[in-house]
Amino acid sequence: MAFLPILKTDADNIPERVLVVGDPNRLERVAGHLTDVQYISANREYHSLRGYFQGQEIGAISHGVGSAGAGACFEEICRSGASRIVRAGSAGGLQPGMGAGEVVIARAAVREDGLSPKLVPPGYPAIATPDLVIAMRAAAADLGIAAHEGLLLTSDMFYPHDVLGSDLPLWQRAGVTAVEMEVATLFVVCGLHGVESGAVVALDGNPLEQDEGSMDTYDPHQEAVKTAVENTLRIALAALVS
Repeated sequence: MAFLPILKTDADNIPERVLVVGDPNRLERVAGHLTDVQYISANREYHSLRGYFQGQEIGAISHGVGSAGAGACFEEICRSGASRIVRAGSAGGLQPGMGAGEVVIARAAVREDGLSPKLVPPGYPAIATPDLVIAMRAAAADLGIAAHEGLLLTSDMFYPHDVLGSDLPLWQRAGVTAVEMEVATLFVVCGLHGVESGAVVALDGNPLEQDEGSMDTYDPHQEAVKTAVENTLRIALAALVS
């Protein structure tokens, strides 16, 4: 029985299907969708639980913010024997009109994270498992949730500085739908382990439309975002057990 030092639990405690979220507090919202919930462990930002959704056992684990710490979490989940991982997270819209309250299903991600270049060459793709994209699309339709599909930009930078500025306008011109901080890392780590992976995100704003790039009007706690977060959890859970 292998011990997972980052998740602080034995590998046998992690179910084969796992929902991952950034914020440990979001696990309480996940637990509200499950039955027979058991809390597994808590270590730093890594909190874990397990339960049943539509009769199938799933795990739910928080990974914190950014690629390095999240990557350690994803690695241990894969090493535990998981077969499917879906991330439900938050992101900022990049395309015009894509703002707070929208839901985006990721088809693939741009690898601007700090970790994946340490694992694989630049040409290695960060792509979602097609069957999971299809499952999330179907789940959104069944639940009556309007969901976009597209590319995500995974970037380790949240607050840009004047020295180098922001490359978000470049990625907007390239057609990238939204920006977040962990999805490309998830797709690469899962790709290396042969584990199915997917992601769906709730938009909490649009950094290119907030006072010409200022973060002063950024409000990730508005009601539209809370509703979108709930919708991402519903879509991700349905896809996990599909």
